[in-house]
Amino acid sequence: MEDWRTQVAVDTLALLLDSGNEAIENFTYRDLLDEEKGPVESLWELPQPVKMLRRQRDDGSWKYPGGKRDIRSQRDYDQLQTYKVLMDLVAKFEFNREHPAIQRAAEFLFGFQTEQGDLRGIYREQYSPNYTAGITELLVKAGYEDDRRIEKVFSWLLDMRQDDGGWAVPMRTGVPKGTSTIKEAFWVEEPIQPDRSGPFSHWCTGIVLRAFAAHQDYRHAPEALAAGNLLKSRFFKADPYPDRKAAYFWEKIRYPFWWTDVLSALDSLWWLGFSREDEDIQKGLHWLIANQEESGLWKARYLSGGDKDIHLWTTLHVCRVLRRYLD
Repeated sequence: MEDWRTQVAVDTLALLLDSGNEAIENFTYRDLLDEEKGPVESLWELPQPVKMLRRQRDDGSWKYPGGKRDIRSQRDYDQLQTYKVLMDLVAKFEFNREHPAIQRAAEFLFGFQTEQGDLRGIYREQYSPNYTAGITELLVKAGYEDDRRIEKVFSWLLDMRQDDGGWAVPMRTGVPKGTSTIKEAFWVEEPIQPDRSGPFSHWCTGIVLRAFAAHQDYRHAPEALAAGNLLKSRFFKADPYPDRKAAYFWEKIRYPFWWTDVLSALDSLWWLGFSREDEDIQKGLHWLIANQEESGLWKARYLSGGDKDIHLWTTLHVCRVLRRYLD
């Protein structure tokens, strides 16, 4: 394989550089052309992040609009909304703990950490390896890598693996009698313990591995490598559990990442040390290359927050991943 740009049908650099989005243009120069266009902190003053920052509350959170009290409390909903906003600030604009808004948001989110180490509340009292890891990924990227509370999270995640070495949502593997739905399981007062003999969920494992991939030490953990092998073995296959079970969910890409898809998985697997020589990795790369639009875009397969540039952000990150593997 040659330069990654020769592998795609449409050279998308001009599209990104003429996007009218200063952040996307900045990162295109930096990540795809190796040209620095100024400090990343200059992007923190752009209208989109400034608008998000205005809505942050004194306790560091962002208020979730709406919500249903038969699912979770308002505070737990606010944890979810703060995670979603942090996803944009950190993944798109590379905010870090040097900014006081990130410091306040981090302290709000760490307030949900239990003695065991997980971050709880989005699933009420139930364990949530996926949300725990998703939030941790962003906190690590924001500069909290060496925080003792992050260390507790990784210890908990390692202890929460299935016997096969992957992860699953415990209340899916060990739903007790009388709880036929996830909503009913939310209201079980004690955490439902996992049935570790059950198979891993690639949907959950892919999210957990994003946290490992973000951490400079834990990305080299043998447990992460073993789980990475499990994850790639499931490309374009159905998950054994009901959550985003169908195989087509692999194709529902977007950036910033939310669930597990082929783009998010390829991103994590590269940081874990996998290369283009791997046959499973090749399947994922071939899918990305084949699914570029005639316009040059890779379209986000589900949207978020009304961001008109979500397809451009997704395209930028596809190009980042292709360059890492193919150059």
